[in-house]
Amino acid sequence: MIRKCLESETDVICEIINDASIAYKNQIPADRWKEPYMPMSELLHEIGQGVDFYCYEEDDRILGVMGIQNVQDVKLIRHAYVRTKCRKGGIGTQLLRFLIENQKKPILIGTWKAATWAIDFYRKNGFRLTSEKEKNVLLKKYWNVPERQVETSIVLTNQS
Repeated sequence: MIRKCLESETDVICEIINDASIAYKNQIPADRWKEPYMPMSELLHEIGQGVDFYCYEEDDRILGVMGIQNVQDVKLIRHAYVRTKCRKGGIGTQLLRFLIENQKKPILIGTWKAATWAIDFYRKNGFRLTSEKEKNVLLKKYWNVPERQVETSIVLTNQS
């Protein structure tokens, strides 16, 4: 079942993000990695900035989370993570489809250039990579990330 996460579930959201983010360790630039990957204070900040988290729940256990954020004239998919032991079971695809269904605004997704598995996942689900020039403009317009993260990231869109 997919549903909106409850305010009381921030500990579980944070746990899942930090479990699943291990896939990025030794993949993304070392200067962008930190432990924990997302401290609770950062998660609460993201929620305060309008990221609505949804979860995939099975047998009363949350197995995956994905956020969506309304920013100006687009929607951003944010913080998409599935528990390490539950990967490759279609949970991420179900969450993504749920969040993008019936959206009227263009959808953008930012991720690390080195996260080829994530890029492949989004492309398999109908998203296309933006050009380097377009990516730079989009990351600066819709995200609040440091210049180093702009350099080491990509953006995908559901627009042709």
